[in-house]
Amino acid sequence: MPEYYSSIGEAVGAAMQHNIRLAHRSAAPGSDKPLQVRHLPSASADPYSVRGMISRLHEDASPDEVAGIIEEVNGALVGALPELTELVASAADWTRARLDFDDPHHNPTFETWTRLSAAYGMLQDVREQLEVAEDGLAACPAERTDPRHHQMVNVLRSRELLDDVLGAEAAPAPSAARNVDSDRQRAARASSPRAGTSPSTGSPPATAAPPPRLVLPADPAETFRFELPGVPP
Repeated sequence: MPEYYSSIGEAVGAAMQHNIRLAHRSAAPGSDKPLQVRHLPSASADPYSVRGMISRLHEDASPDEVAGIIEEVNGALVGALPELTELVASAADWTRARLDFDDPHHNPTFETWTRLSAAYGMLQDVREQLEVAEDGLAACPAERTDPRHHQMVNVLRSRELLDDVLGAEAAPAPSAARNVDSDRQRAARASSPRAGTSPSTGSPPATAAPPPRLVLPADPAETFRFELPGVPP
């Protein structure tokens, strides 16, 4: 299932579809799969995941931070976009191994390969465009301009993170067992727009609730549910 949806209704619908597929698998002969529970981690738990980078890419983020996020997502070694590009390439190569040109009038496999190949080429173009955009992002002004100028260009983001719908989880406190990248991760959390300081009144900050879990029932007669720790189902 995708990590985020345009609305809670879309998330519910996707969960129901997943439950239907799960029910069909559970009904297969010899199937003894137990109840499956999927943990939905908060974006702040991993600021270098795609969800974490989206949550950090706030309108008040600094130009250097935004340029750094785009550089990370487009990085040649571990960037999410190059990995997605290779994933599409692998799907195209999988389809290529199943091509059959014996019937020139009926070749849906080749049409599928053509679509995957086109998607691969588009993703490569996106990578090139982002490489050029990095310098432009770093050169953008730090302060937002007059809102009247914003109305000239449409907003593109149309999907909410599940954190936006269900509430965000505070970043976990660092421990001595953290790896060598812990300092970098702490710095990223500190620069996140979701990271805040405790109120000036001296009252302790509120403890964030644990993240919700999407419970997928094994019984086809049951419906899916979101579990919120501490809240009765």
